[in-house]
Amino acid sequence: MNEDAHFVLPIIGIPALLLLSGSIALFRKHKSLPCLLQLVGAAGLMIVVVTHIAEAFQLLPWMRWGRNDSAGHYLDLGSALVGIAVFPLGYVLHTFASQRPV
Repeated sequence: MNEDAHFVLPIIGIPALLLLSGSIALFRKHKSLPCLLQLVGAAGLMIVVVTHIAEAFQLLPWMRWGRNDSAGHYLDLGSALVGIAVFPLGYVLHTFASQRPV
């Protein structure tokens, strides 16, 4: 990772942490499938942040962070795909389920 990683990581980490904590609170209150999807998606986004922290600080070097054929790359990619796909799906489903008929 480049030198700006130490500056950029808190900028992406704080919103991801807020999404995760909000999703946890929502799931504890409603315990529904859309809330679970939001929670799984937010956890996926948080895993992306944690993998970038591990890459920036060179933690767990056996994961070979930053290389295209490494386990760290696929963990990062898979978590990003899950987060980007599942969180909005859960949000939309929860929004539709929460609307009252008029």
